[in-house]
Amino acid sequence: MLTISFVCLGNICRSPMAEAVFKKLVAERGLSSFFCVKSFATSDYEEGNPVYPPAARTLENHGVHGFSHRSRPIALADIKNSDYVLVMDNMNMTDIVRLTAGRYGQKIFKLGHFLTPQEDIADPYYTRDFEKAYSQIAAACSAFLEYLIANHGGALGITGRN
Repeated sequence: MLTISFVCLGNICRSPMAEAVFKKLVAERGLSSFFCVKSFATSDYEEGNPVYPPAARTLENHGVHGFSHRSRPIALADIKNSDYVLVMDNMNMTDIVRLTAGRYGQKIFKLGHFLTPQEDIADPYYTRDFEKAYSQIAAACSAFLEYLIANHGGALGITGRN
Protein backbone atom coordinates (compact mmCIF):
# COMPACT_ATOMS: atom_id res chain seq x y z
CA MET A 1 0.00 0.00 0.00
CA LEU A 2 1.22 3.47 -0.87
CA THR A 3 0.42 6.45 1.33
CA ILE A 4 -0.19 9.61 -0.67
CA SER A 5 -0.46 13.01 1.04
CA PHE A 6 -1.66 16.13 -0.76
CA VAL A 7 -0.67 19.46 0.82
CA CYS A 8 -1.71 23.10 0.44
CA LEU A 9 -1.76 26.17 2.67
CA GLY A 10 -5.11 25.80 4.45
CA ASN A 11 -6.30 22.29 3.50
CA ILE A 12 -9.75 23.59 2.57
CA CYS A 13 -9.47 23.95 -1.24
CA ARG A 14 -6.70 22.41 -3.34
CA SER A 15 -5.38 19.56 -1.21
CA PRO A 16 -8.79 18.18 -0.19
CA MET A 17 -9.91 18.53 -3.83
CA ALA A 18 -6.85 16.50 -4.85
CA GLU A 19 -7.53 13.93 -2.12
CA ALA A 20 -11.15 13.53 -3.28
CA VAL A 21 -10.26 13.40 -6.98
CA PHE A 22 -7.46 10.88 -6.46
CA LYS A 23 -9.68 8.67 -4.29
CA LYS A 24 -12.33 8.73 -7.02
CA LEU A 25 -9.79 7.86 -9.72
CA VAL A 26 -8.42 4.86 -7.83
CA ALA A 27 -11.93 3.69 -6.89
CA GLU A 28 -13.04 3.83 -10.53
CA ARG A 29 -10.11 1.58 -11.43
CA GLY A 30 -10.68 -0.82 -8.53
CA LEU A 31 -7.41 0.22 -6.89
CA SER A 32 -8.59 1.73 -3.59
CA SER A 33 -7.03 -1.07 -1.53
CA PHE A 34 -3.57 -0.15 -2.88
CA PHE A 35 -3.63 3.45 -1.62
CA CYS A 36 -4.05 5.41 1.59
CA VAL A 37 -4.87 8.98 0.52
CA LYS A 38 -4.80 11.99 2.84
CA SER A 39 -4.51 15.75 2.71
CA PHE A 40 -2.98 18.34 4.98
CA ALA A 41 -2.25 22.04 5.46
CA THR A 42 1.09 23.75 5.90
CA SER A 43 -0.59 26.08 8.40
CA ASP A 44 -3.10 25.82 11.21
CA TYR A 45 -5.20 28.76 9.93
CA GLU A 46 -8.17 26.60 8.98
CA GLU A 47 -7.66 23.68 11.38
CA GLY A 48 -10.90 21.77 11.89
CA ASN A 49 -12.76 23.55 9.10
CA PRO A 50 -14.54 21.64 6.33
CA VAL A 51 -13.84 21.94 2.62
CA TYR A 52 -14.46 25.51 1.48
CA PRO A 53 -18.04 25.60 0.09
CA PRO A 54 -17.11 26.68 -3.48
CA ALA A 55 -14.52 23.86 -3.61
CA ALA A 56 -17.10 21.37 -2.32
CA ARG A 57 -19.61 22.54 -4.94
CA THR A 58 -17.00 22.19 -7.67
CA LEU A 59 -16.29 18.61 -6.60
CA GLU A 60 -20.02 17.83 -6.58
CA ASN A 61 -20.41 19.39 -10.04
CA HIS A 62 -17.76 16.97 -11.31
CA GLY A 63 -19.32 13.87 -9.78
CA VAL A 64 -17.27 13.69 -6.60
CA HIS A 65 -20.00 13.05 -4.05
CA GLY A 66 -20.04 12.47 -0.31
CA PHE A 67 -16.53 13.69 0.41
CA SER A 68 -16.19 14.62 4.08
CA HIS A 69 -13.10 16.37 5.36
CA ARG A 70 -11.71 18.56 8.14
CA SER A 71 -8.55 20.62 7.74
CA ARG A 72 -5.48 19.49 9.62
CA PRO A 73 -1.90 20.73 9.64
CA ILE A 74 0.83 18.39 8.50
CA ALA A 75 3.43 17.16 10.97
CA LEU A 76 6.87 15.73 10.35
CA ALA A 77 5.52 12.26 11.22
CA ASP A 78 2.95 12.58 8.42
CA ILE A 79 5.74 13.21 5.94
CA LYS A 80 7.84 10.35 7.30
CA ASN A 81 4.85 8.00 7.01
CA SER A 82 3.97 9.02 3.45
CA ASP A 83 5.39 7.47 0.32
CA TYR A 84 4.59 10.62 -1.65
CA VAL A 85 3.90 14.17 -0.51
CA LEU A 86 2.41 16.33 -3.25
CA VAL A 87 2.35 20.08 -2.70
CA MET A 88 0.44 22.59 -4.78
CA ASP A 89 2.91 25.47 -5.24
CA ASN A 90 6.33 26.94 -4.44
CA MET A 91 5.19 28.34 -1.10
CA ASN A 92 3.94 24.92 0.02
CA MET A 93 7.23 23.39 -1.10
CA THR A 94 9.20 25.95 0.91
CA ASP A 95 7.08 25.24 3.99
CA ILE A 96 7.57 21.47 3.67
CA VAL A 97 11.31 21.78 3.08
CA ARG A 98 11.53 24.00 6.18
CA LEU A 99 9.52 21.49 8.25
CA THR A 100 11.70 18.58 7.14
CA ALA A 101 14.99 20.51 7.31
CA GLY A 102 15.53 19.48 3.69
CA ARG A 103 15.12 15.75 4.33
CA TYR A 104 12.77 13.37 2.52
CA GLY A 105 13.18 15.21 -0.79
CA GLN A 106 12.86 11.94 -2.72
CA LYS A 107 9.18 11.74 -1.78
CA ILE A 108 8.17 15.41 -2.06
CA PHE A 109 6.87 16.67 -5.41
CA LYS A 110 4.71 19.43 -6.75
CA LEU A 111 1.46 17.97 -8.03
CA GLY A 112 1.85 20.26 -11.04
CA HIS A 113 5.07 18.37 -11.91
CA PHE A 114 2.74 15.81 -13.50
CA LEU A 115 1.12 18.38 -15.81
CA THR A 116 2.30 19.23 -19.30
CA PRO A 117 3.54 21.91 -19.20
CA GLN A 118 4.46 21.79 -15.54
CA GLU A 119 2.80 24.50 -13.47
CA ASP A 120 1.70 25.27 -9.94
CA ILE A 121 -1.89 24.47 -9.01
CA ALA A 122 -3.60 27.86 -8.84
CA ASP A 123 -5.10 28.70 -5.43
CA PRO A 124 -8.84 29.22 -6.00
CA TYR A 125 -9.27 30.75 -2.56
CA TYR A 126 -7.52 33.81 -4.01
CA THR A 127 -8.19 33.47 -7.75
CA ARG A 128 -11.85 32.44 -7.26
CA ASP A 129 -11.39 30.14 -10.27
CA PHE A 130 -12.37 26.78 -8.77
CA GLU A 131 -12.94 25.26 -12.20
CA LYS A 132 -9.34 25.97 -13.23
CA ALA A 133 -8.01 24.47 -10.01
CA TYR A 134 -10.23 21.42 -10.46
CA SER A 135 -9.09 20.99 -14.06
CA GLN A 136 -5.42 21.20 -13.09
CA ILE A 137 -5.91 18.84 -10.15
CA ALA A 138 -7.87 16.26 -12.16
CA ALA A 139 -5.29 16.21 -14.97
CA ALA A 140 -2.34 16.05 -12.56
CA CYS A 141 -3.92 13.34 -10.40
CA SER A 142 -4.64 11.23 -13.47
CA ALA A 143 -1.05 11.58 -14.69
CA PHE A 144 0.26 10.90 -11.18
CA LEU A 145 -1.77 7.68 -10.96
CA GLU A 146 -0.31 6.53 -14.28
CA TYR A 147 3.17 7.36 -12.94
CA LEU A 148 2.50 5.28 -9.82
CA ILE A 149 1.24 2.33 -11.83
CA ALA A 150 4.28 2.50 -14.12
CA ASN A 151 6.74 2.80 -11.23
CA HIS A 152 5.11 0.73 -8.45
CA GLY A 153 2.48 -1.36 -10.17
CA GLY A 154 4.52 -4.53 -10.25
CA ALA A 155 5.36 -4.36 -6.55
CA LEU A 156 1.72 -3.66 -5.70
CA GLY A 157 0.30 -6.21 -8.10
CA ILE A 158 -1.28 -3.53 -10.29
CA THR A 159 -1.19 -3.71 -14.06
CA GLY A 160 -1.94 -0.92 -16.51
CA ARG A 161 -5.18 -2.78 -17.31
CA ASN A 162 -6.72 -2.16 -13.86
